[in-house]
Amino acid sequence: MTESLDPERLACWRAYIEASQRLFTQLEDDLRADSELSFADYHVLVLLSEAPGQRLRMGELAGRLVFSPSRLTYQISSMQKRGLVARESCPDDRRGSEAVLTAAGLLTLREAAPHHRRSARTHLIDDLDDAEVACLTRVFERLGRRLRADRDASSTPADK
Repeated sequence: MTESLDPERLACWRAYIEASQRLFTQLEDDLRADSELSFADYHVLVLLSEAPGQRLRMGELAGRLVFSPSRLTYQISSMQKRGLVARESCPDDRRGSEAVLTAAGLLTLREAAPHHRRSARTHLIDDLDDAEVACLTRVFERLGRRLRADRDASSTPADK
């Protein structure tokens, strides 16, 4: 069953989406000007830099980026040509492969402007005005209460 949004929530979500679009356009422009990275390049480098051993299985990387396998293959191939990442066979699964951060990729990431290291959420909140933040806060609080109530209703007491 689909629930329609009331006008206040619809306005909040619209503001959130518009602010997100402005944010990512600005981040992409800044990254390209500072380091010739796309936002997708930057995101891949950040995820690999935070991963144990600075490597991730391609499937896990695709899931974290919400990329299709073909889009991720293209992205990694493009980054490989520039020496930012390497692709190696996965020691645990001969059929799989991993993306590995190279020294050049780590250096490129470190040289990216410091303001790119802030999370997208922080950028997004900065881009919203106080009324939009307050409205979204109320929406997310309601959503949290509903999810907790649904979880509590579906769980059964262990002491029955």
